[in-house]
Amino acid sequence: MSTEKIKFGRSNVFFDPFERRPGPIKTNMHYCPGCGHGILHKLIAEAIEHYGIQENTVFIAPVGCAVFAYYYFNCGSISVPHGRAPAVGTGAARATPEKYVISYQGDGDLGAIGFNEFIQAANRGEKMAIFFVNNSNYGMTGGQMAPTTLPNQVTMTSPYGRNVETEGYPMKVCELVNALEAPVYIERVALTGTANILKARKAVFKAIENLKNRKGFSLVEALSPCPVNLKMTAEQVNEFIDTKMTQFFPLGVLRDRSAETPAGNVPEEPVRDPEGVKKLLFTAKEEGAADAEKIVNNSELFNDERRIRVSGFGGQGILSLGHTLADMARLRDFNVSWMPSYGPEQRGGSASCAVILSRKAIPSPLVDSCDLLIAMTKAALDKFGYQLKDDGILIYDTSAMEKPEVKPGQKVFGLDALAIANRIGNAKCANSAVLGALAAILGKYALTSEDAADYEKVFTEAITESFRKKPKVVEQNIAAFNAGRDEMSSQLA
Repeated sequence: MSTEKIKFGRSNVFFDPFERRPGPIKTNMHYCPGCGHGILHKLIAEAIEHYGIQENTVFIAPVGCAVFAYYYFNCGSISVPHGRAPAVGTGAARATPEKYVISYQGDGDLGAIGFNEFIQAANRGEKMAIFFVNNSNYGMTGGQMAPTTLPNQVTMTSPYGRNVETEGYPMKVCELVNALEAPVYIERVALTGTANILKARKAVFKAIENLKNRKGFSLVEALSPCPVNLKMTAEQVNEFIDTKMTQFFPLGVLRDRSAETPAGNVPEEPVRDPEGVKKLLFTAKEEGAADAEKIVNNSELFNDERRIRVSGFGGQGILSLGHTLADMARLRDFNVSWMPSYGPEQRGGSASCAVILSRKAIPSPLVDSCDLLIAMTKAALDKFGYQLKDDGILIYDTSAMEKPEVKPGQKVFGLDALAIANRIGNAKCANSAVLGALAAILGKYALTSEDAADYEKVFTEAITESFRKKPKVVEQNIAAFNAGRDEMSSQLA
């Protein structure tokens, strides 16, 4: 009676069948005939299985042919936007340090739109393994010129061949990474012929071994066939890689510091409970500061979501003003969002920010109508005046414009904040003078006496937190706040 033994079979790291794959065929991979992705998939799956990390592997693949990896790998997977795999991988590796993060990227993704994300992750030495598929073209979208396209190579978008005088030379990714200090292992392999594939297998296993031992950043670049887009037979595309691509992208190990790099330990379990995160992120309150948990904020003003627009030009502290408001709300346990907007010339160009605070979840940080508009220039008022609600409050800079006309239900208040700040001795404190004026306005029209008093306390907490290492700046901002409050109080008397 004969027995059958399978010596080399499909790795258990692959799904069986491929239910995620669209269409009726659920047992075969979908890649084009002769494509190298299937080969590299097999090598990675075997390495994951060999080192026993399947249950804790996070496989990240961005836009491109690489994105379809989630059809096949039976492990945690994240499909991410074009070029963002290293950024998402960094987040995954740091938030779940017990996991093993693999980034799987093509040359159009890693070498073009995502290169900065990639090179910064390499420079930081993030604990991940990156597999980089270099097939010298944009494979998913029809074979356009890629960062790795060879000089004089014909593609859909370089019909006369890549001209290095206008398009530059191919991107040598491994060589660029080799100039950095942090990476542990860098190798370039080819997925052509049995001998090269066996060398590629060894490189993949080395990268996964480093990953398991948490030895830092590993990069394996694989020169991969793409016969359909390159319009070649399987033999021709292998010859193209072995004779032409390798001239510009030589195979071999560029760096291997695996032996001298000590194995890393799994970091302590991350803090995931909300209160614990707050303690880590936010500094302790000053002695005598109000306790957020004991503040009820009974004023009717806080019954509804409140939207604020701050606008002017760069250099006036527009973004800082909004950020301070957001910090004040955050310190009193409101849900809060702060979204800045400024032109290419931040200092001197237009600048604005939107702040939302609410006791409930904030569905969107966008502000198209506001309860409070702070306009420090006439241009800012002209641009955002229409957003002020019929019962909203407008605070404007009297040095920049005449008192504007408003609707009957709207309240308008003017303040020469820059003059106040100059008297204090720091023109950058004008935004704090505006917040002081707002304290007087809200104290008169909207807040209970308890909440009005706490507004001033929480401003001190927020500004101290922002400038903890600059006590003089804290002192100047508090002085500007008090002066703005007193000036506005005298107007309201």
